[in-house]
Amino acid sequence: MAFTLKAASDQHLAFARSLTHQAMGHYYRQYDLTWSDKGFDTAWAGRENWLICQEDKLVGFISLSRDDNALYIRELHMLEDFRRQGAGSWVLEQMFAKARAESRGYLRLTVFKTNPAKRLYQRQGLSIVGEEGCFWRMESVCLSAQSSR
Repeated sequence: MAFTLKAASDQHLAFARSLTHQAMGHYYRQYDLTWSDKGFDTAWAGRENWLICQEDKLVGFISLSRDDNALYIRELHMLEDFRRQGAGSWVLEQMFAKARAESRGYLRLTVFKTNPAKRLYQRQGLSIVGEEGCFWRMESVCLSAQSSR
């Protein structure tokens, strides 16, 4: 089944917050971090947010930010019933294409060190380039030096 991305709006905030808390709560507890609804809401307001859909079903969301050099995946979450069905790989392919279309040199993200999604990111070409506490920093080059700005 085909996946699509649709622009998210503030009406989707509660869905995104709930899904993120559900998907990441285990890691927050594991690393003794404090979840903040207000922090999530503030971050949502400052990012580009997309819904991941399969036909007419909402199956997840992705949240993005940028700097001059990179497109950053800040959140990427799928409803549990729709995990391991190819949506994550498809979304990453779309983000690589978006980064190239915007002439960004890198696609970057951070992932909890114990999150099995790290393997998906590595299969899709992202490499661990550093660590910050309980997170791996990962990135992939999207443009060669000759074709970047």
